[in-house]
Amino acid sequence: MSRSLHSAAVAEHQDSALRDPAVATNVLVVGVGGQGVIMVSKVIALLCQQHQLQVKQSEVHGMAKRGGVVFSHVRFGEQVHSPTIPAGEADVILALEWAEGLRWLKYLNPKTGTFIADTQQIVPPFACRNRQPGGLSGYDQLTVNEIRSQLPGTLALDASGIAAELGNSKAANTVLLGALSTALEFPAEDWQNLIAAAVPSKTVEVNRRAFTTGREWALNPPAVSAAESVAPVALEPVRAPAELEITEAWCKGCDICVKVCPERCLVLNDDQIVEITDSDACTGCRMCEWLCPDFAIRVHVSSAEHGA
Repeated sequence: MSRSLHSAAVAEHQDSALRDPAVATNVLVVGVGGQGVIMVSKVIALLCQQHQLQVKQSEVHGMAKRGGVVFSHVRFGEQVHSPTIPAGEADVILALEWAEGLRWLKYLNPKTGTFIADTQQIVPPFACRNRQPGGLSGYDQLTVNEIRSQLPGTLALDASGIAAELGNSKAANTVLLGALSTALEFPAEDWQNLIAAAVPSKTVEVNRRAFTTGREWALNPPAVSAAESVAPVALEPVRAPAELEITEAWCKGCDICVKVCPERCLVLNDDQIVEITDSDACTGCRMCEWLCPDFAIRVHVSSAEHGA
């Protein structure tokens, strides 16, 4: 699909999401623990209140912990009777993680709904049963193009990659808020002001740039390649050892990585900072990287280890 055709399809669906204010607008925000799902939904709710709209919010996160499922229903309009969105009636699904977005698609209005998703993949531990080089995981295999063929109002972007390029990987949720702002009739300045109040003061500038970048991406989506996809997740065909980069200043000693490491080669040292005890045992499965809530671990695999 060409840039112009894709942009027109997205615009048509976004316009249809701008409903009669007397009818409740439904936004479903989904992701996993630590991504900022609740922060995102509260920004939306506060924005609605500022514009004198009635808003109801319902969320589930108490049992999620870090890396677990988190979702939040946000409904707003002149009058809202229920805080939960019925299946098939969400005007927008905002997914901070790809597979979580796919799990909730049955809630999206199939004719007028807009699906906005980060293509980031956070693979749960139970999907990584085969940790050997080249082993295929149990992560959802649907690609971006397959979803787009069914839902033209799809905006799938590498929000996490964009945020990392801007200097703060944690701003991925703000990149997605920028994209969401094109589907709802609120001034961009109002979004910016609320985000600035919701994030730590030292990150206001990077979040401002993240919002602007996400908004500009959604207003002018790049051309869609026929081959574009979120590829099925296979473990990297690496030869141990893989190299782990640990940012000690970011590590809070939560020990999630230690507990989920299949090879038991991670420990917390005396300073409660994670470190690797046996680099030869590491298979490069990336579970520690995917599940670290503070982005303190990165797994690096050289081209030589790929056999290139």
